[in-house]
Amino acid sequence: MSADEKRLANVEVMRDEKAWEVEVKAELPLALMERYRAEALKELQKHAKLDGFRQGKAPLERVLAVYGEGAVLRRAAEDGIQHELPELLASENLLIIETPRVTMEEPVAGKGVRFSARAALAPSVTLPDYAKIAEKHRGTIEDTSVSDKEHAEAMLHLRRERARIDKMEQGAEPQKALEEARALDESALPALDDTFVQTLGYENAEKFAEALRANIKTEKEIRAREKKRAAMLDELVEQSKISYPKALREYELDDIEARVKDDIARAGSNWEGYLAQVKKTREELRESWTDAADKRAKVRLILAEIGRKENIEPDEKAVAHEIEHAKQHYPDANVDSLRAHIAHAMRNEMTLRFLEGNTEKVGHTADDHQH
Repeated sequence: MSADEKRLANVEVMRDEKAWEVEVKAELPLALMERYRAEALKELQKHAKLDGFRQGKAPLERVLAVYGEGAVLRRAAEDGIQHELPELLASENLLIIETPRVTMEEPVAGKGVRFSARAALAPSVTLPDYAKIAEKHRGTIEDTSVSDKEHAEAMLHLRRERARIDKMEQGAEPQKALEEARALDESALPALDDTFVQTLGYENAEKFAEALRANIKTEKEIRAREKKRAAMLDELVEQSKISYPKALREYELDDIEARVKDDIARAGSNWEGYLAQVKKTREELRESWTDAADKRAKVRLILAEIGRKENIEPDEKAVAHEIEHAKQHYPDANVDSLRAHIAHAMRNEMTLRFLEGNTEKVGHTADDHQH
């Protein structure tokens, strides 16, 4: 078939910038339809099982009589679109990420066939100077030291917690125990003495106080790191130029909804009760999450693009180890899905640590547990 004969006619290509989709309207011209009709008829002949004929040996006229001209033309049009549309998209430099949604007019003998196709475009990501942005945020230092006041407040809180637990063990209702513990004067609160902290696994009260200070410092360091990471990602999102199909935002909304439902179930409630409590429909709730979903989608794409540019890939042994660990908690999960999810999460964490200048490994291997 010559290039001229294969070319679609009356082609219109339109981009939907908001949905980040492409719509193509075109026609399979008559000459092209006749070619694909002949191929469709031969393909039907090859597989036809008709009385009086061996498979593949029935005359074309007999095959046509059995299947009908309409069925042959529909198959011809479908085959033609399936073969010609990718070539058109490639010639227009349009990279799509899903099977096009095609509608076509009913084929008629002796005429070309008009059709339209719509598909999501591959995301477009133009990054800023991410190394410069990362370096700027690496330079911000937040004080994570623990003051004596913070330490004393934490010790006081734990003493009130001990008082609350003591009252519950003496038979008080949880809410009443909480209220009574809060009302106690500091001098009346139980001490975190050697005898008590030893029940928690500490050698003495002094060691417990040291461990508490270290724990507070660790928590402050984690919060500072999360704050710095969030600020860096905010700037990357703000300075990147990103277009993506709405399907990706829907994916993020689905993920947010699934997490909320899981949290609700863990709290002993249900989705319907939660909707009644917040006085919103599911659609209204998802609408309120749109900005968060948009940001999550952009962060996902930014990290993926930086990871691609920097050739960041998780260690296969580490991925395999994490998969085996995950299977213990989710024995019925699809292994391929687990692998994709774990590798994606590890790659994102590696990319974030790369930006932070953190050389700490992500994940473990079986060898790590032998040292």
